[in-house]
Formats: sequence, structure tokens, C-alpha cells
Amino acid sequence: MSELDGFRQETRAWLEANCPPEMREPVRDESDMCWGGRNPAFKNDAQKRWMELMAERGWTVPDWPKDYGGGGLSPAETKVLRQEMAAIGARNPLSSFGISMLGPALLKYGSEAQKKRFLPEIARGEIRWCQGYSEPGAGSDLASLQTKCEDKGDHWLVNGQKVWTSYADKADWIFCLVRTDPQAPKHKGISFILFDMASEGVSTKPIKLISGSSPFCETFFDDVKVPKDQVVGEVNKGWDVAKYLLGHEREMISGMGLGGGSGSAALGEALAETVGRDGEGRLADPLLRADIARFDVDAIAFRAMSERFIDELKAGRAHPAQPSMMKYAGTELNKARHELVMAAGGSAALEWESERSRKGKFARDWLRTKANSIEGGTSEIQLGIIAKRILELPGS
Repeated sequence: MSELDGFRQETRAWLEANCPPEMREPVRDESDMCWGGRNPAFKNDAQKRWMELMAERGWTVPDWPKDYGGGGLSPAETKVLRQEMAAIGARNPLSSFGISMLGPALLKYGSEAQKKRFLPEIARGEIRWCQGYSEPGAGSDLASLQTKCEDKGDHWLVNGQKVWTSYADKADWIFCLVRTDPQAPKHKGISFILFDMASEGVSTKPIKLISGSSPFCETFFDDVKVPKDQVVGEVNKGWDVAKYLLGHEREMISGMGLGGGSGSAALGEALAETVGRDGEGRLADPLLRADIARFDVDAIAFRAMSERFIDELKAGRAHPAQPSMMKYAGTELNKARHELVMAAGGSAALEWESERSRKGKFARDWLRTKANSIEGGTSEIQLGIIAKRILELPGS
């Protein structure tokens, strides 16, 4: 038996013995996701226990170094863990922008003191982060940001506004892009800074979406004092950190295309409740069956692409534009899944408030997918990156 086979057997046995039954059920809504933080809201004891058990083993961030709260696993071992969790339907023990976005940036650009301070807290689910990137006048053209950060000698002073700040009203800290040199070209003079959302002068205002709810907020900074040692990387060179982090954000968003692991079988079962079955037990609508088959081919291809890209990313061999491909394909696949659900449901799928429709879950989820094409960089931006950097097409 190889070492990897032995690790698989050990991992399988540990997961079987320690993953609570409640944590093997499909995620139904956001309350089934554990976000951690200073004041965590656990849905039940099983959710709390699962996060703590995985964090104790370092498996909330299995491929991070053990010195920073991770599991110290190799890329191959991390893949095995992911496969064995999927085999029993184990939920992700901790959803965190700290894990998916900030952590990789800190590992690459952070000082040793910053890594020791923040990474173990992220791994244990003790701190919840939000992202301060977009501004009212700087969305797709992010480098036009104007949030001002002045050097006051013994501290920084931050003034400005961010928008579409996901979960800003629930976050403990923010990783934020600020302008530290207003005279420099727009991609220069930007710094990447961290600060506590409980700091005096920070305020948030939720933004409601067409779906009726939203994780997004407007975020305001009025004379916010930030310690000097909370800039990540070099002052005025935050754009390098920002671009690296965006790659990981796009990888995270692309995961929506996997739909929690559901393929045509799960999708077909869900739609059968609405459409019914024929005499052979298949979906009664042959055209819908064909649409689901086409969707499943796309989903299988996307899963294979994701596995390859993630392996290359972990091994440091990924093309810098690969996350743009993943983000675009994943969000389009996620939208296609919800379009099928809505098409099968007919007019009943448009119900908005009834108990039968679970307060309009299908319609609200379908509308929410439209934002996937915007957040993390619009689909148009991703296609432009793919055309220029991968296909090497000539510019206009």
C-alpha cells in the first residue's frame, strides 16, 4: 500500500467516525453554512462541533502550513481529503473569505508577523472577513478607486466609500484597497490594508437586491485610524496583492458551477416533483430530459476542468488567466441550472411568498444568479482577459 493509499484509508475512517450525520445533508440555505467569526451564529451543535473538529486537525485549510493553523497536507493529500468528504456528502466545515481570498494573499505577500497573527485565527474560524474593493465610481475599472489613506506618522487615516461589500454588516475585519499616493498613475499608489470593522468611523448600510435579500452593503470610512503595520506587501504596490487575490476570488465564485456536487441525477429528481414521470420512471417531458442531458455534459466538463485547474494552481503551474475561465464557465453553468429549474416549474416557479414555494426560493435563487455575472469581475471582463491572455487575440 502506498503512503497516499494509507492516508486515504485513515482519512476515510476519521471522517466516518467524526462527521456528524447533520453535516452530511445537502446545504439547503445560507444558515447551513458556517462562517465563524467573533460572534458566530451556529445553526446547531453539530455545525459547531464539525467546524471545531476539522479546525483542530488543520483541515479547514488542509494545504496551509501547520505553523499557520493548517493541516500541512500535500496537494495530493488535499485532493484525497476533498474526494473522501464528497464521498460521504460532508459539508464544508467553514465558509470564509479569509480562507478563500485573504489567506492565499497573506501566505504570498504578508509579513511573518501578519501570518502568525491572522492565519491561525482564520483557520479556527475566529475571525470573519469582508472585501473592500469596489467603489461607486470604480467597479470593473477597479484601479480608479479613490478611498484615501493618508500617512499620519504613527498611523494611517482612511476616508472614502466601498460598495457591494459582501457581509460587511457581519464581518469582523476588512481587507481593503486604498489610495496612498494620489499623484501616481492609477495602478500605482494603491495599498492593501487590513483593519477592524469595529474601528471608530466605520459604518455599513445593506443593499437589497431584486431577489428580495442580499449579502451586499455600502461601507463608509470617516477618519478611520489604522495601525501602520497593517499594510500587506509594500506601500503603493497593493495592486500586485489585489490581482493575486482576485484570482482566488474568481476560483471561489466558479465553484457555484458545481452546484454543491449535484449533477443531472439530482437535478432530474428535483424537477420530477414538478414535471412528473412517464411509464418508465423518467421525466415526463422529453425535451426537458434532453436539456438536462446537455447540462450534465457541460457540468462533467466543468468539473474536470476545475480539478485540473485547481491541481495546477496548487502546484504553481496555473496560467494567470485560468481563474477567469473558471469564473466565467462556472457562473454560466450555475445560471443554466437555475434556468432549467424555472423552465420546469412554469408559472408556479414564479411564486414569491407562499409556503408551498418556500417563500419563493426557486425564483429568488434564479434572480440571485444574475449577480454571479457581475461579482468578482463581470463576464465581459473575464472574456476580455481570456481573449487577450489565453487566446492571444489582437486588440481592437
